[in-house]
Amino acid sequence: MRVPYNYLPMQFANPGAIFADWEKLIKSSEFTLGPVMEAFEQKFADFVSMKHCIATNNGTDALILAFKSLDLGPGDEAITVCNTFYATVGAIVACGAKPVFVDCNERYQIDVSKLEAAITDRTKVIVPVHWGGASPDMREICAVASRHGIDVVEDACMGIGASIMGRSPGTFGTVNAYSMHPLKSLNVMGDGGMVVTNDDNLANWMRKYRNHGMVDRNHIEFWGVNMRLQPLQAIVASHGLDDLPDVIKKRNRIANRLDRGLKKLAPWVTLPPRPSENIETFALYMGIFQKRDQLLNYLIDNDVEAKIHYPIPLHLQEAAKSLGYKNGDFPVAESQADGLITLPVHQYIENEQVDFMVKLITEFYDQNNV
Repeated sequence: MRVPYNYLPMQFANPGAIFADWEKLIKSSEFTLGPVMEAFEQKFADFVSMKHCIATNNGTDALILAFKSLDLGPGDEAITVCNTFYATVGAIVACGAKPVFVDCNERYQIDVSKLEAAITDRTKVIVPVHWGGASPDMREICAVASRHGIDVVEDACMGIGASIMGRSPGTFGTVNAYSMHPLKSLNVMGDGGMVVTNDDNLANWMRKYRNHGMVDRNHIEFWGVNMRLQPLQAIVASHGLDDLPDVIKKRNRIANRLDRGLKKLAPWVTLPPRPSENIETFALYMGIFQKRDQLLNYLIDNDVEAKIHYPIPLHLQEAAKSLGYKNGDFPVAESQADGLITLPVHQYIENEQVDFMVKLITEFYDQNNV
């Protein structure tokens, strides 16, 4: 039985409704910003209950735009977790600032208890990541930031459709970023992203910066760049947003079934705690598995498209050498990197495929006498 990781062929198997709206857009020739973009931005802002949404061409630019709106730059430090995707830190570096890492906890989220020790007089922002579609303790993170007069910029790229005590990820910080990469919970046919904020001045600045600093066709207020989302993609995103609540429910149902099957395999399988007051997107369904590499090969050999996110934490990457970190600095993230496997959990997985994965993993441990 095949269990695919990539669900895009199924998601876009019947794109007729999208094509119909594309045809309307083509006839309008509103190919840069315009009413289609504005409608999507308002729709997304309403979805997450924020005042402003500024759409960008990808999630990395959304992070860069958020950072630049707060004037993050050379001489500044930005604190984030060391087990995130490269873009979180790449965006910090792209602004000329220094990334400062802290370790993660058993939920693969930033360890809030280690935040204050990382704060210096150069700390400009704290960047919590909603890693895997789960969420860190945003209330405590914001409390720490408030005590020190530091802004919070959420990397909520995997968090669209999740909730934290009834509140959306990306609504706690000053200005926050999302991604619509094809394998995110809300996706487009390519790349896309957006920034949200309740600050009128920041929103006004970001709308100009992502469009070359233009105030109209003949005038620029400052030097900006082109970070615009394409209206064609805004249409795809708008259709996806209509379906998103149902998608999240399906993913949670599948994940809960997988949880029930894998919990029986403790201590060979360790799953993260899942706070009952939160809802995850399960952009990544991760666990710690003994004999990880052998199990991964066994799953792949049996047509389960399992993956690792990621085998090397950021502080040990070649790109991070100049930051001065070394093996042993963040033991939790390093230990997790040696045992993590990501299993396919998306809205097109059937119960039989979930049971097949549990059966394979159980057989693997039985065969290896563990």
